[in-house]
Amino acid sequence: MKIEHIAIWAADLEALRRFYETRFGATAGDQYHNTRKDFRSYFLKFADGARLELMAMPGIPASQDSAQAQRLGLIHLAFSVGSKEAVDQHHAQSVAEGLRVLDGPRWTGDGYYEYVLLDPEGNRLEVTI
Repeated sequence: MKIEHIAIWAADLEALRRFYETRFGATAGDQYHNTRKDFRSYFLKFADGARLELMAMPGIPASQDSAQAQRLGLIHLAFSVGSKEAVDQHHAQSVAEGLRVLDGPRWTGDGYYEYVLLDPEGNRLEVTI
């Protein structure tokens, strides 16, 4: 069994698509548009076969959760970039681009080397070895 995909509601579908393509090497398929509901989505595929669905539709309310706070439920996506040096490079690029970095890079108590950032819509991401 495997996780088929993870989905994120987006306020700015195109900006979020560009972010994951640029920062994480995702490749977007064609945009799907359900005209009856005005629902739009992209499936993004990553090199290892993992998929992320980005979705947008009028009327979806913004999250009331703080992006910085921990809470119950799905809390982050983790991306492996392959090495400590790649984590450091990714972190430096994120800082240079003005992205919101919450923590790290650092070694965690359970042996991960990672840093934590927010995507343009406040979704928590971990970038690790």
